[in-house]
Amino acid sequence: MRIFSGIQPTGRKHLGNYIGAIRQYVEGQDRGDAVYCVVDLHATTVAYEPAALRRNVLDTAAMLLAAGLDPERCILFRQGDVAEHAELCWLLSSVTAHGDLNRMHQFREKSARQRDLISAGLFFYPVLQAADVLAYKTDEVPVGDDQRQHLELTRDIAIRFNQRFGDTLVVPRHRIPELGARIMDLQAPEQKMSTTGSTEQGTIYVTDDESAITRKVKGAVTDSGSAVARATDKPGITNLIDILAVVRESAPEAVEEEFGGSGYGAFKQAVADEVAAYLAPVRARYEELRTDEAALERILEGGAGKARAIAAETLAEARLAMGVGAPGVGVGTGL
Repeated sequence: MRIFSGIQPTGRKHLGNYIGAIRQYVEGQDRGDAVYCVVDLHATTVAYEPAALRRNVLDTAAMLLAAGLDPERCILFRQGDVAEHAELCWLLSSVTAHGDLNRMHQFREKSARQRDLISAGLFFYPVLQAADVLAYKTDEVPVGDDQRQHLELTRDIAIRFNQRFGDTLVVPRHRIPELGARIMDLQAPEQKMSTTGSTEQGTIYVTDDESAITRKVKGAVTDSGSAVARATDKPGITNLIDILAVVRESAPEAVEEEFGGSGYGAFKQAVADEVAAYLAPVRARYEELRTDEAALERILEGGAGKARAIAAETLAEARLAMGVGAPGVGVGTGL
């Protein structure tokens, strides 16, 4: 089984990233042939600083390695180092409906925040994402719940391509965690914890120290009651219960039973202590890895070579199926 996923090199990684995606990446190494990339091409679709992008790529690579990715057990690379992604994106555009892209939730949300320019790249983002996935004949894509719509479009693109040009691409399926797929902002629990849209106080970063985590959890918005129980009208306390359940690898009901009569103060302290302990080894390892940029670049370069060998074969098959270029040219080379 081939597993693939990409992660944005934007900002510091937070608890939602870690629970919803990164820990799935680590688990994937034991379940199949795992391929992961840091998607710097996607990051260019909104306003950014080139120097910051390069730093963020290394930040993200170090975080993934700190969390447990092993270059000997998976392929880890930078998207921009494998040109096959961009070419396959263009080929897939011929079987992508303009109306489908118009309906993408993330395009509408992100474009609403762009003041100077809404780029065509932002609109085309899901097609490049489809190319990322389909280039590796991916069976399974570990993602957060917010990527469900994009994965459905990727499936539609693959099916439409195969119907028009012959059975060439693998139709992937998503893998979304049952618990922790949407970790919410601690200060605005009606919205997802995110790198760009969340509040600073409501976002727990993997690199936060124990005091910062404790301050943020203790200051989390809950409600006027005192019962530690999940409910639709208690989004803040429900979010904290889900977080603790994920950290403990237990059911939310077990958390409710343990803290049902203790009140919010004791419960929040327990959440803060256990989240801090959960993230501490990753933070320490990250700080160690991030200082050796040459080593990080070597890992990404080595991964790109392995990724390119796979993606080039898929691209050559797609070109041949579509009648693009000279027959047989480009197999294993990407040319």
